Amino acid sequence: MATLLHRLGRWCAQHRWTVVGAWAALLALTVAGMLTLARPLSNEFSIPGSRFEAVLETLKSEIPEAAGTTGTVVIRSDAPFTDAQERAVADAVAAWTALDGVEATDPFEAQATLDGTDQELADGEQEIADGRDQLDEGEAELEQAREQLAEGKEQLAAGEQELEASQAQLEDGRAQLEAGQAELTAQAQQLDASQAALDAQLQQLEAGIAAGQVPPAQAEAARAEIAAGQAQIDGGRQQVAAAQAQIDTQRAQLEAGEAQAAAGAEQLEASRAQLEDAEQQIADGEQELKDGRAELAEGEAAVAAGRRMAELTDGFRLVNEAGTVAMTQLTVEGSGGFIEPETTAAIQRVGHELDAQGLEVSFSKEITDDLSTLLGPGEVVGLVVAGVVLLVMLGSLVVAGLPLLMALVGVGVGLTGAMALTRWVDMQSITPVLALMLGLAVGIDYSLFLINRHRQQVRHGMPVRESIALAVGTSGNAVTFAGLTVIIALAALTVTGIPFLSVMGLVAAATVAIAVLVAITLTPAVLSLLGLRVLPRKARLALASGDDHDTVAEDARQADTHHGWAAFVQRRPWLAILAVLAIVAGLGYPATQLRLGLPDGGSEPAGSSAYTTYDTVREEFGAGANGPILAVAELDTPVPEGETALLEAQADIAEELAAVEGVVRVLPAGVSDDRDVLAFQVQPEGGPAEESTVALVDRLTPAVERVGQDHGAEIGLTGQTVANIDVSAKLADALPVYLAVVVGLSLILLLLVFRSVVVPLLATAGFLLSLAASFGAVVAVYQLGHLSGIFDVNEPGPVLSFLPILLIGILFGLAMDYQVFLVSAMREEHVHGTDARRAVVSGFNHSARVVTAAAIIMISVFAGFVWAHLTMVRPMGLGLAVGVLVDAFLVRMTLTPAVMSLLGERAWWIPRWLDRILPDVDVEGARLERSLAPAAAAQPEAAAEGEIARTR
Repeated sequence: MATLLHRLGRWCAQHRWTVVGAWAALLALTVAGMLTLARPLSNEFSIPGSRFEAVLETLKSEIPEAAGTTGTVVIRSDAPFTDAQERAVADAVAAWTALDGVEATDPFEAQATLDGTDQELADGEQEIADGRDQLDEGEAELEQAREQLAEGKEQLAAGEQELEASQAQLEDGRAQLEAGQAELTAQAQQLDASQAALDAQLQQLEAGIAAGQVPPAQAEAARAEIAAGQAQIDGGRQQVAAAQAQIDTQRAQLEAGEAQAAAGAEQLEASRAQLEDAEQQIADGEQELKDGRAELAEGEAAVAAGRRMAELTDGFRLVNEAGTVAMTQLTVEGSGGFIEPETTAAIQRVGHELDAQGLEVSFSKEITDDLSTLLGPGEVVGLVVAGVVLLVMLGSLVVAGLPLLMALVGVGVGLTGAMALTRWVDMQSITPVLALMLGLAVGIDYSLFLINRHRQQVRHGMPVRESIALAVGTSGNAVTFAGLTVIIALAALTVTGIPFLSVMGLVAAATVAIAVLVAITLTPAVLSLLGLRVLPRKARLALASGDDHDTVAEDARQADTHHGWAAFVQRRPWLAILAVLAIVAGLGYPATQLRLGLPDGGSEPAGSSAYTTYDTVREEFGAGANGPILAVAELDTPVPEGETALLEAQADIAEELAAVEGVVRVLPAGVSDDRDVLAFQVQPEGGPAEESTVALVDRLTPAVERVGQDHGAEIGLTGQTVANIDVSAKLADALPVYLAVVVGLSLILLLLVFRSVVVPLLATAGFLLSLAASFGAVVAVYQLGHLSGIFDVNEPGPVLSFLPILLIGILFGLAMDYQVFLVSAMREEHVHGTDARRAVVSGFNHSARVVTAAAIIMISVFAGFVWAHLTMVRPMGLGLAVGVLVDAFLVRMTLTPAVMSLLGERAWWIPRWLDRILPDVDVEGARLERSLAPAAAAQPEAAAEGEIARTR
């Protein structure tokens, strides 16, 4: 490996412009890719397969308007809002709603609706009471009508009976009349026959008389007899006429009776029709009563359901009681956890137009988060401090700027390339910041180690190009292996199975890999361009004149094993060990109180718009209003049509959720189009990051399962607190596997580097101490609030949930860096024949200066992020700064020399069988130096003089 790197260093030095041009072209290509492909970053932390993610996906598909990113706008006035101000706010809400994908609520209109709910319910209850009275009156009237109908039917039945009797009598009378008429007709016919016979007899008589055949006496007798017969007939006719008159009278009476009966029948038919009409009216009245009762029952159910929901939402307000603070929520659909910068800018622009109305407007962090910039003032200060350290150490402004330039090139290529990949890969806002932190820190350090080695060799008269090649073959080898440990630790984040952590780890690992490539390719090329200008002018003149007094003095200092920090530690190893353990114990103790969470508005700087919004909402509308929990119920059977059925279904579930301890109120948040998914906002007593809210989620989890079983539904929870618990649980499950992979691979790598069993174990143990101190510092400042004024911690709260696993990975890699740089120098001395104890001090003296500078630079870079504009980055900056501080100065430069001095030769023990099978990676470059020694001895001194002449 050392030989390969030596060749690479020589080639880069010889083809310096080619290398510089290649890196410039690569940087231009990645910048162009970023400008054309980059998409906005996100603050959404997704874990596929988690319960909150599954519920959120259901919400997105069924009720998308409830699943968008929600931001809060708070509007304040010194006095109660005027009508003009309310109209101005309504206009602003309309302007927000007009933005693409944005929905906003008019707080005054919504509050008026809330305030009118009780009156509406009271009016509804009064209407129901009035309706019940009207129904009762209608029932009474209907009952009276039923009685009248019954009476009418009885009268009709009696009339029909009378009519039937009368008709029967009339029929009998007609029958008798017809019989009398027939008898009378027969009598009349008999009289007519008798008359005819008498007339014939008379005619016969007259004829006989006329013929003289009848004697007068006989004729007279016959006439008398005929006259008697005629008299009898006439009497009969008189009797028939009298009888006929009587029959005619009876017939007239019968016809009058029949007419009267017909009139009675018509009257009965009319009465029957009236009764039928009355009966239909009663039936219609009964149906109306039935419909009225059904409507009344529905109204009662609606009012009852409304009353239940009103009790559940009691106290919820969008305008405070004093009428001086209003809150509105803006939902951006399909925003994927972040809101486009153009949208946030438009939202804020509309909001600030209310300033003209004498209103003060603030926005929540979802609206104010600016993810477009990575470097802030704090980060720049860190770079300035790093530059000062480099200038003091290297003594040349040009050379001091070289590690910074190399780091910026590496970071530039890494970050712009990563930003270009956002076209296809979702990336969180913290991802490029993490890569920036690490890229700057290791980029400066890695280049510094090469530059320092190169300068030392040039001071001793080695030709520039040969020195560059040897520096790459030796220090570059150590840089490569140190970088590999960091890359392994970061890339191993993929074993967690958490996408956003995997992306963070891979982007940061790629940036570190680029920093290594820059160090072993671009740095040699630029060093070749600088020539001897890599040395201060004084050193160049001394080298030209052959004055090696400073070089000899430096060599003597490094060879002195009786003075210096390492020698002090070696004389008092137990004191050093106990002191380090005591300091680390003090720093790490707060870590025992570690509590994880996700940042909320309370973690924002005091006076910021986001914090003002968070604090105002908490004070005026309750802490839980800053982070409600979402409950989503998937029903086995859709809710029946109708508003009342929906209200009842919502109330049935909401009442049981509201009964859980710690729930302030439950609000309906939406219903799917097919009415089989209901969403609720569960407002807790505490804020989203408070322990009480975490405990509430723990109580709600079994509660929603029970409620779901009772109501034929599957109920899930989502929201920030639920996400925090799920993320923490997922990380806890992944942490053992992650540690095993990182520690296992790194131990193997360190075993190859140091060819010792003890040194890798010692390195790992030291890392645990650094980690404890790092965790303790983060907890003390950001969770417990110690030194909060210095670190601009407005409100202490839980530590970022994924910070521990990131600190573990990053600190492990960086800790191994210092282990490699320091202990490889000790091993180099030991390999060259120095006894173990002396090798510890001399190796320390050789590398301590550059390691100290590198550590200070890295601490400065990380510390610069402690005041970053992204608050979630701040604890990571502090944790890394403290971790590097403790690891470099206490663990690697104090504890490690002390323990290795106590162990002596045992520190380098390795089983023979293992020593035989391990490849010799020659990380110190000892074998390379031995192979190059004859060639170096043959080099003419004129080479150095020529370089001096060219660069003087």
